[in-house]
Order: sequence, then C-alpha cells, then structure tokens
Amino acid sequence: MRMIFRCDPALSDHLPRPIPARSALPDWLRAMPAKAHSEIHGREIRTVKQCPPFIDAMAYGALILLPCDIIVDRGAFSWDWNIPEPSTSGHPRAPLSFHVPAQFPDAPFAKDGQAAIKFNSFWTVELEPGWSLFATHPVNRDDLPFRLISGLVDADRFHDGGINFPAIWTASDFSGVLKKGTPVAQCFAVPREAPQLVFESFDEAHKQAYTKTVTEVLATPGVYRKRFRARRGRLTTE
Repeated sequence: MRMIFRCDPALSDHLPRPIPARSALPDWLRAMPAKAHSEIHGREIRTVKQCPPFIDAMAYGALILLPCDIIVDRGAFSWDWNIPEPSTSGHPRAPLSFHVPAQFPDAPFAKDGQAAIKFNSFWTVELEPGWSLFATHPVNRDDLPFRLISGLVDADRFHDGGINFPAIWTASDFSGVLKKGTPVAQCFAVPREAPQLVFESFDEAHKQAYTKTVTEVLATPGVYRKRFRARRGRLTTE
C-alpha cells in the first residue's frame, strides 16, 4: 500500500510532511510509568503504556501536521506565515478557514452557535484502487484543544484536490500558540469493499479455546503481546 502525498512546488520547502504516526507518540505517553499503584487493587498494576491495542491505535497510519504556528486568544485565531504565492490556481494560503454553524445544525458536536474551524490541506493524497482514506482525530489525543470531525474520502479517485479537516475547537478559554507540527488528523487507508457479517454460537472447540485464552490473559502479563500481537511493517517515506 502506497499513500502518495503531493504539494504545490512553490510550497514544498515550507510545509511539514505527513509523518508515520508511530514516530510522533506524545510526550505524556512516553513519560507515563509502565506501572502505577492502584488503591482499589492494593498493588501495582500495569498502565495503558503496556496495552498494545492502545499503543498500536495511536501508532497506526499517518499524521497530518499543522503547517505553521497559530496564535489563539479565547476563540480568535491569527497567524504570521510568510510563504510564496502558490503556483497552482485556487490553492489556499491560509492554514485555517471555517464552517459556519448552519452547516451542522443540531449535530451533537455543535457548540452554542460556534463555527467549526477547518485545517486547510496543503497536500493531496492518492491511494491505490479500491482504497479510501479515513481521517479522524489523532487517536487518544484528548490533550489537543480541538476535536476533529471524522471523514472518509475515496482517495483512489479524489486525489487531485486537497482534503481539508474540519474540527470543533473545544478549549474555549485557551490562549496561547498552537505550534507548527501539531498533529491535526490521523489518516488510515481502508478497503472500500464492505465486510460480510457472519454470526455464530460457540461450538465446543470455541468454548474451550475461549476459556483457555481468557484464563491465560488474566493470569499472565503480556500474553497478547507475546502470542497474538502481529508484527507491523513500519511506514516508510520516499
């Protein structure tokens, strides 16, 4: 699977490239201890830092990065980004634009008539035939002061225009700088063919396997990681 990112040639030296999500795990996760004391259990227990599904979800796919510093003052956004004029007609220059509240009336993420911000895309994305691009909020990143609205784009067909990323700004009292390089979206290539859903009851063999597996997982740390977790190829860049 190849994810091909393209940008306007006039901007190629001014844009942070999308990066493998594995290479940008947040500082709070790196600093988290592997074990912590639980008052309820009365002993040390493993933290989510030792939970492979938690980590693998955060490390999967590619991250789209904010192209410049954004100054935020309690809902007002500004920037000072001196870039060349794009050589492509109709190409954005501003890192942000907006969706008016009338575009998402009564949606559960609507906030008191507040507009949604839109992280403008400076990269097009092309996928292989039959694959779509799922873009969502960076996984488990509730520390970010916004919440991306997820979307699915058939990027094997739509790949000559930028894919923008709308978000709700959640930190109404935030004043400061949203730094260049902040991850704004996490993107996965997903097959477009719908799965067939099959439902069955356990037969005797599956009942025994369930009991054996659950018993081992509860009794011994690291069973999933050592026996079931698949090796993952790392995203590479060209």
